[in-house]
Amino acid sequence: MNRLNHLFATKKDNLLSIYYTAGYPAITTTVDIAEALEKAGADFLEIGFPYSDPVADGPTIQHSSQQALDNGMTLNVLFDQLKDLRKRVTIPVLLMGYVNPIVQYGVERFCKKAAEVGVDGVIVPDLPMYEYETMYAKYFTDNNLSNIFLVTPQTSPDRIRKIDGLSNSFIYLLSSSSITGGSLNVSDSIEAYYARVKTMQLNNPTIIGFGISDNATFKKACQYANGAIVGSKFVELLEEDNYVDKISAFVKSIKG
Repeated sequence: MNRLNHLFATKKDNLLSIYYTAGYPAITTTVDIAEALEKAGADFLEIGFPYSDPVADGPTIQHSSQQALDNGMTLNVLFDQLKDLRKRVTIPVLLMGYVNPIVQYGVERFCKKAAEVGVDGVIVPDLPMYEYETMYAKYFTDNNLSNIFLVTPQTSPDRIRKIDGLSNSFIYLLSSSSITGGSLNVSDSIEAYYARVKTMQLNNPTIIGFGISDNATFKKACQYANGAIVGSKFVELLEEDNYVDKISAFVKSIKG
């Protein structure tokens, strides 16, 4: 049982995950931000590794990714920084990014290094399910890493069932198929999508992401899922002066 499994076994509702980009706003801030978020009450974290062509991301996260690359962030640098992660952070930590940097690094090597530094799971939105299942699942399993699959309003029930069968921690429900940083869409059709997934009674917990920015959208997401992920809104905070001192108030404002 890794930290993610333990979290979902002990806390079922109103889970808050925070996403931010490694190496942003400065190359050395990755673990400092993680530690501050845990102290503030975040339940788990998603650390993004930057990529030069972040097609699914909105302008806020695109900017943070470009700045992180300009600062010198790479997977080698990130893993070197995360060597001290578990001396300072106890909550689950996931890495999130695009498949190209992982393939260039070597998928087996990536999984080994992630496990070595204490990472619990990986979210790779553009990794095809077939490729994961036939080529890479063994590397994740051997290193006790959870691979997190994404579901959108357009995902068929059969595919959701397939994803549920391949998952071993949680399923990431996108609030829409748009880029990150938009508003949580609470139209009738989207609420019907949330409700449809909830009534499927999946084996794995669900977490809603994209568009969670305040307590109202967090509470709305938690009506349908076990928790929610805040990304762009937190990355915006990192642009402010003395942002570390503001992290506690930010997390409390989301959780209420």
